[in-house]
Amino acid sequence: MSATPTALLAGATGAVGTRLLEILLARNDGTRVLTVGRRAPSLSHARLEHIDAQLCDFHRALADHRCTEAYCCLGTTMRKAGSRSAFSAVDLDGVAGFARAASAAGAGFFGLVSAAGADARARNFYLRTKGAAEAAVEALDFPSLVIMQPGLLRGRRAEFRAGESAAQLAAPVLDRLLVGGLARYRSVSTEAVAVALDAAARRCPPGTSRLDAAGIEALASGR
Repeated sequence: MSATPTALLAGATGAVGTRLLEILLARNDGTRVLTVGRRAPSLSHARLEHIDAQLCDFHRALADHRCTEAYCCLGTTMRKAGSRSAFSAVDLDGVAGFARAASAAGAGFFGLVSAAGADARARNFYLRTKGAAEAAVEALDFPSLVIMQPGLLRGRRAEFRAGESAAQLAAPVLDRLLVGGLARYRSVSTEAVAVALDAAARRCPPGTSRLDAAGIEALASGR
């Protein structure tokens, strides 16, 4: 393993990925960050390198790179994707392809942003796709795999989404109604998810861990 940590990040221009990138570059251990994807982050830094690659080409693009940890913040919406196949190309094929590339690059830790209720056997297409992506990543047997399963993500986004904006406004009320088994669907801030991903990598728990809204917030707050 390299003496200097090297983090590999997909989805660096999304809401969680943008904040996570800032956190990784603010570390005092000299962590290098490699971002990969179709768009380069707007942030520039001496320890940041962007690798231009299509979702279907991660393995080739990263073949000559090594990393100690990897984070997948890839994700789209059905409305933006336009079809089920296009959605799956990002949230399943893109995620699985990145995970395989990260495994080949030597990642000992892998952090994945998924969704509350993700289940490969779910009747709901969105949750079934997310669950299939989780299963594909878990099958790679990373020494440490932490899967974040937030409900609604609160926070600013680069693009305006009317439905999500309305849901964020209603979140404080809706969250109080989600009790018992429904508590896992409570909203979580993008800040908390990003901080929790960094904290998880530092702890690097063995095996696979899944964190719901409460778990994400607890880890982000240091509990």
